[in-house]
Amino acid sequence: MEYIKLVEVCSALESTSKRLEKTYIISEFLKKTKTEDLNEIILLLQGKVFPPWDEHKIGVASRLILKAINKAAGINITNIEKEWAKIGDLGDVAEKLIKTKKQVTLFSSSLTVKKVFNNLRKLAGLEGAGTVNRKISLIAELLTSSKPIEAKYIVRTVLEEMRVGTAAGTLRDSIVWAYFPEAGAVYKDKNIEVKDREKYNHYVDIVQSAYDMSNDFSLVANTAKSKGKKGLKEIAIKVGIPIKVMLGPKEKDAGSALKRVGTPCQAEYKYDGFRLQIHKQDSKITLFTRRLENVTKQFPEVVNYVKKNVKGKSFILDSEAVGFSPKTGEYLPFQNISQRIKRKYDIERMAKDFPVELNIFDCVYYNGKNMIKEMFGKRRAIIEKIVKQEPKNIVLAKAIIAKNEKDVDKFYKESKKAGNEGVMLKKLDAPYKPGARVGYMVKLKGELEAIDAVIIAAEWGEGKRAKWLSSFTLACIDENNSFLEIGKVGTGIKEKLEQGVSFEELTNLLKPLIISQKGKNVKVKPKIVVEVIYEEIQKSPTYSSGYALRFPRVLRLRDDRSPEDATTMDYLEDLYFEQKKK
Repeated sequence: MEYIKLVEVCSALESTSKRLEKTYIISEFLKKTKTEDLNEIILLLQGKVFPPWDEHKIGVASRLILKAINKAAGINITNIEKEWAKIGDLGDVAEKLIKTKKQVTLFSSSLTVKKVFNNLRKLAGLEGAGTVNRKISLIAELLTSSKPIEAKYIVRTVLEEMRVGTAAGTLRDSIVWAYFPEAGAVYKDKNIEVKDREKYNHYVDIVQSAYDMSNDFSLVANTAKSKGKKGLKEIAIKVGIPIKVMLGPKEKDAGSALKRVGTPCQAEYKYDGFRLQIHKQDSKITLFTRRLENVTKQFPEVVNYVKKNVKGKSFILDSEAVGFSPKTGEYLPFQNISQRIKRKYDIERMAKDFPVELNIFDCVYYNGKNMIKEMFGKRRAIIEKIVKQEPKNIVLAKAIIAKNEKDVDKFYKESKKAGNEGVMLKKLDAPYKPGARVGYMVKLKGELEAIDAVIIAAEWGEGKRAKWLSSFTLACIDENNSFLEIGKVGTGIKEKLEQGVSFEELTNLLKPLIISQKGKNVKVKPKIVVEVIYEEIQKSPTYSSGYALRFPRVLRLRDDRSPEDATTMDYLEDLYFEQKKK
């Protein structure tokens, strides 16, 4: 397929904020897409060339893009930087400058999707001497052969900044519309018409379930096109490919929580650590974070705990890794161990200085059997049988069977005293629902609900803070995967690293992510997630979300959260209306 056809779709998607229009545009495109192009098309629509769990990353910074544009267009880097400062989007800069490029390729041919996809994939595999120049050449080769609008989306894909609003729900529904006309969904006059809502929802559930099992829309689309409904139902969990973890909404007190999960239920400690999904196949053990990042190398001691203490030929376990003091044995806040997630060097020393205890609380696959649809009580029984507990190494999440509010309140106080965040309450007869905040489990933390916000812009400081970014624009995420502003924050951030989240740390994290700068203000890729507390949520015409946080304060970095895991606009609105009731 010619790349320009995909680019035209991306341009159409960018021109509308309406989810139904996006769904229609993608579904019509998928109908015309040949099977051999589907894998690349689905990934590129998401602005990716690798699935989220793949360890390979494109790894190209903005500065390298400037050099690629320079090589392709023959324009001085200083002039490119001026255009960047003026326009603010390197994709738009590439589009403008390719129109006026000095080097005209006499024998260039039309770019194909496969050519673009393959060149971008090669970027991740380059290493050793001369890597930078080879990366520049691969990108410049594409830009030299591209039409101006193609250059725009090539650059955005390289920078992982597509911004066309292809959220998971939109892709899912697009697959239903494209390959299951019997679902009865018709797009008419910018509205969806469904002849049989029950049948339509049935097909949506089938596609969603296939995605839950595989975490791969390329596989789902291919299967839907070639094997239909039956093929989708045959997609199964595969050890070594992570699924999204099940999430629980927050409840304000034991009474409301028990209404959601029923009695009796299981109450568990809610630890202040980070999720680890543990995969084992024969002798191979792989660890994934909630963000689907492979962190096996960063936690060699956890691999050893699992090898030594968990019986089974193959399994997928859900757990929480919690840091503790090697001197006192007391649990430590997440921030104390978060640096281990990204660490690539001095791993043995880090393991000694920042040890973790693995708290296992669920099993979604065991010895060849998918356990997702089994009742939680049965899944808990399995881990109680297969895990040999070893305190401060590997244990089961501490739990009781709670029959009433009194049981919950007592256990909650015990958990808080032990240094935890609170408790989780779990419905005993519920399945495991990947990636969803469902009422199968809820969390009780007992304080004002903090939110996970993404930093999308910042401002350089003044005086002694002139070398640091010191004011940060926060955003939540909407259904189209767009980031909407909810305010600025500068408090809760420390002068010194050892005191907590520091200005220097945030500056170092954000500088490589800067995509434009005007004066002291910079825009950054939405990559860094922070947990934020606030006094109140207010209506505000100032910010694109329509809301603002009053007196926000940064609590900590959330290295275990991806931007897509940020607090949603729907949830922020729920919090807004909930506070109005108080």
